[in-house]
Amino acid sequence: MIQIYHNPRCQKSREALAYLKEKGHKTEEILYLQDTPSVDEFKLLLAKLNVGPQALIRTGETLYKEKFKGKAFNDDEWIDILLENPKLIERPIVVKGNRAIIGRPLENVMELVG
Repeated sequence: MIQIYHNPRCQKSREALAYLKEKGHKTEEILYLQDTPSVDEFKLLLAKLNVGPQALIRTGETLYKEKFKGKAFNDDEWIDILLENPKLIERPIVVKGNRAIIGRPLENVMELVG
C-alpha cells in the first residue's frame, strides 16, 4: 500500500496520484487539508522523509510570507505551525513502507515506487 498526502486542487499532486494508479499501485489518499495528521503521525512522516519540518514549508504561500518568513522557530514550533496551517505543507508526499519523498518532481515518485 502506498500512501499519498494529497491535495486534489494541486496539479503536481494529481499527477503523482495518476501515475501511481496508472502503474497499478494500491494507494491510500490522505486528504491532509481536511484530515490533518496528529503531531506523532507528522513526526513519523518527517522521520520517513529524513528531513526537518522546515523542509516541508511552502515558502511561496502568502500565509508564510505574511506571518512566518524571517522568524525563528524550533522544530516543535514549526510542526505546530504546519499542522495548524496545513496549506503550508509541501505536496504531494508519497510514502512506501518506511520511506517517503516529496513527490515533485514526478521523477521522485517514479524512483520511490519503481
